[in-house]
Amino acid sequence: MMSKYLAVFFVSMVPLIELRGAIPIAFGMGLDTVPAYIICILGNMLPVPFIYFFARKVLIWGRDKRYIGKFFTFCLEKGDRAGKKLTATAGRGGLFVALMIFVGIPLPGTGAWTGALGASFLNMGFKSTVASVSLGVVIAGIIMGVVSALGLHIFGL
Repeated sequence: MMSKYLAVFFVSMVPLIELRGAIPIAFGMGLDTVPAYIICILGNMLPVPFIYFFARKVLIWGRDKRYIGKFFTFCLEKGDRAGKKLTATAGRGGLFVALMIFVGIPLPGTGAWTGALGASFLNMGFKSTVASVSLGVVIAGIIMGVVSALGLHIFGL
């Protein structure tokens, strides 16, 4: 039984699949809902600090490199401009809510990995990034849990 929870934990860490794929897998394995949900959230959130802290550092490191420098500089400048524009338009609270909603929509490419990467590029604060992404992951988990439960009910499983 523990190996099933461990498998779900690792699946929720995989980019693009994340919690959106781990929740239905947990339901399909017949795991208890609450523990599986918590494990999926923890697995999905584990990479967030690493992505947040290292994505920007990699861009800064690479901006003066021969082949990748122009692209990395473009990403840094584009992120800074977009962050300033979003903050001016929506304010810091609006950026928090926008990131939470973006991560909370359970579609491929809108998860915690992309949210943390975007927040890093936008130079959003670490605490607000983690809080916003966490809330988005919880929302996506609830949506996926409801959809998975309805799917199992509809198909008579």
